[in-house]
Amino acid sequence: MEITLDKHSANQASVKIKLNEADYQPKVDAKVKEYARKANIKGFRPGKAPVAMVKKLYGTSVLVDEINSILSTSLNDYLKAQTFRILGDPLPVIEDADKIDWKNQKEFDFEYKIGFVEDVKISLDKNINATNYSVEVDKKTINDAVENIRSQYGKMTNPEESQEGDFLYGDIKAVDGDFEKTFSLPLSKVDGRSLKKFLGLKKGDIIEFDPSKAIKEDLAETVGVEDSEVEKLSGKFTFVVQNINRTELAELNQEFFDKVFGPGQVESEEAFLEKVNSIMSENYNKEIKVYSDEKIKETLIANTKIDLPEAFLKEWLFKANEGKVTQEQVDKEYPIYAKQLAWTIISNEIAQNNEIKAEHEDVIEKTKEMVREQFASSGMGAQLEDSMDMFVDNYLQGNEGQNYMQMMTSVQNEKVLGYVKENIDLTEEVLSIEKFKELLEN
Repeated sequence: MEITLDKHSANQASVKIKLNEADYQPKVDAKVKEYARKANIKGFRPGKAPVAMVKKLYGTSVLVDEINSILSTSLNDYLKAQTFRILGDPLPVIEDADKIDWKNQKEFDFEYKIGFVEDVKISLDKNINATNYSVEVDKKTINDAVENIRSQYGKMTNPEESQEGDFLYGDIKAVDGDFEKTFSLPLSKVDGRSLKKFLGLKKGDIIEFDPSKAIKEDLAETVGVEDSEVEKLSGKFTFVVQNINRTELAELNQEFFDKVFGPGQVESEEAFLEKVNSIMSENYNKEIKVYSDEKIKETLIANTKIDLPEAFLKEWLFKANEGKVTQEQVDKEYPIYAKQLAWTIISNEIAQNNEIKAEHEDVIEKTKEMVREQFASSGMGAQLEDSMDMFVDNYLQGNEGQNYMQMMTSVQNEKVLGYVKENIDLTEEVLSIEKFKELLEN
């Protein structure tokens, strides 16, 4: 057997494998004899058919199988021994595959395209600058959240006159057209300049307005029509009030606290506000941590020279997902894939160079955190902890072991990012909610 490597560029190459008869024939003969011992061929007792007959019947398929097995093992072993990092999977060059004469040919030549990277050098020092963001939740955001919770647990009433924040249930009808519909109009969606005419209304009152000007956002969704019908909602319309719906905010009492957080968890208005603040801060900071970590990854990618074999990877992605994606989709999604791949290479390099590993115990703890988050609002508490080992085992054993591997990768990534943050120039910055939202929009 001869295996040769032909580098076409700094990141793409061909591997050529030449097989002669001595490489495969002993294995083929052994497999044919094994078939003969088990074969059930008409005219012969089981296992008594001549080997020559079995070879004639099954020899070609056995030859193909054995050669494929030898190729797979030999190629994998050869690539593992190289110093460069293989990307994707080797792609067989199949232009001449139809020309192979499996019955008469003795020597076989095969070729594979590979993509790789080598000499990835990562420098972590104080010359690399990044920002680690956190969020401070202001009083207005907390108060708005509390009002929203009180509204969710509030009581629905039907006052005689409308006021801000009410819902008007009624019939809308075009003055010069055939459009009409019954729907519930939230006055919070009405533009401030038009709101006045919707206040102080009673059942049976009729007002005239232009929906396209009065409803400031989500016009189609608010009225309950398809986006294609929005153009019909321009011009003069009448609205007949059938009913006024208002939600009275729930009182800040023990019954309300118990409904929101479970019995005995909060026992005062002050403790309730602190709990809301804690939950919101935790949620916002989880979200901004993801943003910060992505920006740190982008900084490292920008500071590390990684020459990815774009043409090879696009071909591999298309063939690996054949029938599921088009070439246009591969081209469109490639930048995202390339960024993820670059970070994977960097992360693995840092982990290997600094002996950073995800231990089994880390995976268990990470999975427990995930389970607790999923059940956070269920109020199961003690029962959840009693059954935690069962939940963790079921999850990690699921998806044919892929869940465990994904969780291990996640743990290692967190450890690598922790190491990175300790070794670069990291600036801590606290943002307001508004600044955070602006950051996400940019």
